[in-house]
Amino acid sequence: MPRTLRIAALFFGAAIFFLNAQIRFEEVSRKAGLDFQMRNGSSGRLHQVELMPAGVAALDYNNDGCFDIFFANGAALPSLEKSEPGFRNGLYRNNCDRTFTDVTETAGVAGAGYSMAVAAADYDNDGYTDLFVAGVNRNILYRNRGGGRFEDVTARAGVSSQVWSISAGWFDYDNDGWLDLLVSNYVAWDPKTEPHCGPADAPIYCHPDSYRPLPNQLLHNNRDGTFTDVSEASGIARHLGKGMGLAFADFDRDGFTDVYVANDSVRSFLFRNRGDGTFQEMGLEAGVALREDGAAIAGMGADFRDFDNDGWPDLVVSGMINDTFLLFRNLGKRRIFEDFGARSGLLMGTRQLTGWSLGMVDFDNDGWKDLFFALSHFPRLERYLGRNSSLPNKVFRNLDGRRFVEVPAGLDIAALHHGAAFADFDNDGRVDAVVSALNGPAELYRNVSQAGQWAAFRLHGKRSNRQGLGAEVRLTLSDGRVLYNHATTSVGYACSSEPLVRFGLGAAEIAKVEIRWPGGRTQTLAGVKTGRIVAVEEAEAK
Repeated sequence: MPRTLRIAALFFGAAIFFLNAQIRFEEVSRKAGLDFQMRNGSSGRLHQVELMPAGVAALDYNNDGCFDIFFANGAALPSLEKSEPGFRNGLYRNNCDRTFTDVTETAGVAGAGYSMAVAAADYDNDGYTDLFVAGVNRNILYRNRGGGRFEDVTARAGVSSQVWSISAGWFDYDNDGWLDLLVSNYVAWDPKTEPHCGPADAPIYCHPDSYRPLPNQLLHNNRDGTFTDVSEASGIARHLGKGMGLAFADFDRDGFTDVYVANDSVRSFLFRNRGDGTFQEMGLEAGVALREDGAAIAGMGADFRDFDNDGWPDLVVSGMINDTFLLFRNLGKRRIFEDFGARSGLLMGTRQLTGWSLGMVDFDNDGWKDLFFALSHFPRLERYLGRNSSLPNKVFRNLDGRRFVEVPAGLDIAALHHGAAFADFDNDGRVDAVVSALNGPAELYRNVSQAGQWAAFRLHGKRSNRQGLGAEVRLTLSDGRVLYNHATTSVGYACSSEPLVRFGLGAAEIAKVEIRWPGGRTQTLAGVKTGRIVAVEEAEAK
């Protein structure tokens, strides 16, 4: 076939696929044996911490090729003493047959205290994924010892906390091959001195303005199982905020991973990694600290991905009703972003929503990353909103990197949704979602979309960190399109997703794969087949 006809056929095939594609989910938690319920300890006294639990992680803790699920849980209130056992966390082993088994007790991760969030990654480069659980005045580091067992190494590792931590994420900020830890701290909170808000006969949860902000925390991996707090030396601690969701990407493509922190009702932070162990906070200069009209939103979830396939990571941020969710398009080497919410349709589509965790994921494998939002309004606001606080989750489909349109994806269950993590739990090439809800059952959504071809890359760093977090992957397809994604487990709000670098391909084949490892070294692959997970070991430096 002549080359022009072959290209025309490829484009025609892609167009037919695009028109026929649908995004659909089926809720299968009961069928799968996933019976976890997240409890916030609400006792009617309206303690601020009751609003915030969310943590869900997708991880393959036993290296059997099937992604398991971990849930963080709350505790009874108001007491938050160290001796309090807390409500039981949940670790569910994927049986590789679309069912799960509760292994919390045998794995040793039942937990203690009031937990908020979870961050999963292999911090000690031993080939097993570890867990960091962030919470109220207590954080826990679980080292995966292999054999299905975890060990609490918090004190030995030096990662204890006495403040309210609400999110956390793993990244290698100095490119030394070992993952460091960024902890997002919220506000100074003490149940003994907590303010009371609203009329006496109809109290409400207080606005964040009632609480003092906190600095975030950066912990450097010492490569021996311990960490050093470099928050002050790095410049991270100089900026006080009310941190919620975290997201990581090399937004200026200088070879060092940067950090975005979504703050609650104050301006958000963009920490540019200078590459010398310090960070420059440049949210205002880059145009991602505030809404386009200069207002701060109640920023909660965030994801740092390239939605328009131009090679530069963009930002999506969820907020509260009337905030609208934010979409910032990266303008490249100028290190600035444009507010793309109105032009993309996301502004009007989300104005009446309150969003928590989220993900920018290609659910129909058409080559464009879509948006999933875990949704619910704050409890106790029903009388003021005139509507139920429980909401169904929503998906907005990406139309050619220019517009996002809400689609009826089968997400019909209304609940107080908070956490959301993403992985292909049944290994069928379509990304699924697991969602937590306040005082309600977890929901597992199996992706049953009519989807295109796909490929995923499991990275194995040698000079880089074991999971290759921070690496960028560039795919050139047979129809001429170029796609981009990068490795990270920190997605949304208080949650952790699969570390695989995943792509939807539509009807195309893969022509070339280029991997840019942390630090800027590149590796090229050819002859990569579709419809499989490709294991890639970092090539030795020449």
